Amino acid sequence: MSKLFPKNSIIIATLLLFQSILSSVSAQADEILIYIRDDVYQDYLAFLDGRNVLDINNFSGKTIRRDVVDMIIAQQALQLGGFNHNYKYMAGKLNFRNTKMLQQGRLLISFDSYWLNDAKALNDDVYISDAVIRKGEYVAGIYTSEKNTKVLTIKSLNDLKALTAISTKKWRTDWQTLQALPLKELVNEDEWLSQARMVNLQWIDFLLMPFHSTADQSFTMEKIHLVPVKNIGIALNDSRHFVISSKHPSGKEAITAINIGLKKLRNGKQIVKAYTEAGFFIDHKKVKVIN
Repeated sequence: MSKLFPKNSIIIATLLLFQSILSSVSAQADEILIYIRDDVYQDYLAFLDGRNVLDINNFSGKTIRRDVVDMIIAQQALQLGGFNHNYKYMAGKLNFRNTKMLQQGRLLISFDSYWLNDAKALNDDVYISDAVIRKGEYVAGIYTSEKNTKVLTIKSLNDLKALTAISTKKWRTDWQTLQALPLKELVNEDEWLSQARMVNLQWIDFLLMPFHSTADQSFTMEKIHLVPVKNIGIALNDSRHFVISSKHPSGKEAITAINIGLKKLRNGKQIVKAYTEAGFFIDHKKVKVIN
């Protein structure tokens, strides 16, 4: 028996090693690669602060924002719908590259929701989820430099005639909304960070942004500090949806799951609760929508 023991030990060790390798390969195969803008990912990690994303039920916090709420709701909805996969994040200076990767099937889902107008333009290559933000719920703030007094003192639509704004034509709903305003000039810039910097430097008067949950609703990132016009909002009359690649191997499974999960979250009033606690959904009694 003593002569057989070493051989048995080698066999058992080999089997355990093989099982370990198989488990590792299986885990890697189960990972879904998600590309995310680096500033959103940093705020997401800071908000989670080590907590499991599936356990989040309170959306108050310093680094919470609409994009971060989107990320959390998407993952919770997928899980509730039975999509049991892990996610590996690739953060970077991304903007519209995600759209191309969705169309090519290299990216499963954008955790940043899309306007329905923008999503429909990709209809041949993607599935569009049920609305996560319904039409009529999105009211944006007029964000500007805290030194820009001519913006901060506006009271009505007529006051916009002397002001410049910035956005990108690629965000159809944002662009159409701004085009309908009586502006002095509307500037096109695809990179969001460049938009924010130009407003911060007062080269441009304002941009539209979701209201933030900070005490004064201000937005700060690196050297950029923007504040909203108090109690004034602009309605963006469109709904927002998660976009899933129909060319990705897990696309069909994911769209089925996320719609099941969104319905469960909606029925439990958790979606409205999340965006309200994050400061994104505004009190219409306190904010005057001027358009």
